[in-house]
Amino acid sequence: MPKEERFFDLFEELAKSVSQGADLLVRLVKDYDQTAELRRQIEETEHAGDHIIHEIANRLNRSFITPFDHEDIHSLAGRLDDILDNTLATADRMHLYEVGTPTPEMAKLAEALAQATKVVQDGVHGLRDMKNAKQILKDCIEIHRLENLADDESRVALAKAFASGDALYALKWKEIYDHIEVAIDTCENVATIIEGIVVKHT
Repeated sequence: MPKEERFFDLFEELAKSVSQGADLLVRLVKDYDQTAELRRQIEETEHAGDHIIHEIANRLNRSFITPFDHEDIHSLAGRLDDILDNTLATADRMHLYEVGTPTPEMAKLAEALAQATKVVQDGVHGLRDMKNAKQILKDCIEIHRLENLADDESRVALAKAFASGDALYALKWKEIYDHIEVAIDTCENVATIIEGIVVKHT
């Protein structure tokens, strides 16, 4: 593949921001008294990600030679941004809705997101050197596995919320769960994009 190293640098920076955002969400769930401050930190991380997305877009418009297809670059950047956006949306709802102590299921989902984003980070880093194609594909398989586990946990979480008998409580948590589930699902979308890039270039 042609090497335009700055693209790889930017994607690694963006994937790092995605993982940092998920780690902050785990901290928010564990230390709910600090929700406002941790939500603010996630927002700052999301804004940093937006700046990276903007630089990727500018560089894509200026570059004739890119490390992989323009469409793949655009898709990968967009989906990484979506993970950050939904991580922030999750934190926003938890803060605004004042839902109280996070549920055990929420803690498990936050951990699943954090784990998935770390594997995403590894997969993105692997794109620098296609000699590691087998490891990249193993990372993608792991992301799919984590997404499947999170789906199961999300169903349990929703069932418990609606079994509480408090409709408002259940609806608040449903929206929170929806956003974190989208974030985790998007990790799987990223894995699919990475798999496609690997197949094209190996």
